[in-house]
Amino acid sequence: MKTVLRFIKDWTLPIAMMTGVVGYKYLTCLSFLTTPLIFCMLLLTFCKLSPRKIRFSPLHAWMVGIQLAGCLLAYLALAGYDQNVADSALICFLAPTATSAAVVTGMLGGSVASITTYTLISNLTVALFGPFIFSLVGPHAELSFWASFSHICLKVLPLLILPLLLAWSIQQYAPAIHRKLTSIHRLSFYLWAVALTIVTARTVSFLMNQENPDVGKELLIAAISLVICVAQFLMGRAVGRRYKKAIAGGQSLGQKNTILAIWMAQSFLNPVSSLGPAAYVLWQNSINSWQLYKRRKKITAERQG
Repeated sequence: MKTVLRFIKDWTLPIAMMTGVVGYKYLTCLSFLTTPLIFCMLLLTFCKLSPRKIRFSPLHAWMVGIQLAGCLLAYLALAGYDQNVADSALICFLAPTATSAAVVTGMLGGSVASITTYTLISNLTVALFGPFIFSLVGPHAELSFWASFSHICLKVLPLLILPLLLAWSIQQYAPAIHRKLTSIHRLSFYLWAVALTIVTARTVSFLMNQENPDVGKELLIAAISLVICVAQFLMGRAVGRRYKKAIAGGQSLGQKNTILAIWMAQSFLNPVSSLGPAAYVLWQNSINSWQLYKRRKKITAERQG
């Protein structure tokens, strides 16, 4: 039984995505669950984050700058070529740090405290700047800027801000409930798997129901997401190295909350742009798998030496 459970956990990513691909006709109707699943994942993550342990540093300011400047520069560089490609590049940069990034950082021997703080900062950055950016670039021609901005704020701010406020309120005023939530924080992993299955199904449904599919453009979006993924890992490590936090810097910028990114692309941009963060799922997990392999190999060599 333990072997089966271990197999399922090790292969959750491909299992979730394949389930979404195969069962997209039946799973698309569950799209309404994506938002509450993201809310619950963030709530469990923020329950582990104590306000007293938050330590801001210049490294975090650098990474916020890269996150915002990167999404705008990528968009401007590609908007003249194709709007959907530009939107996809924008969302791959703008997406906040994954809630699971702290776990991977710890496994790699990096600073968990630093990346945990940046997970909070990057989510707040998206909550504050995301509505403004989406209002400028999103397909809302029928709405004025302020109407579009308000509409997006009502969707983004509660999803990203309320879990934080609720988690800290529970920590302060209901410690028994807080202890219970922190004891089941691993549940967020399974919530993530369910959400990944649903957003994959929705993406596949969109692709299958396109009237005039452009396979070349879709492959280009996937390729650009690979370039952006590698670039963010490298930039994060380069900036982090200046503060002796290369691993935390790389994971902070490179490991994205792709579930949230796909949801934002499908909600505020052209659905085809969600192919970028969908492909990013594969790229970042491939990089993480390679890094963990190198880490295990290094530890084994040190023990034998």
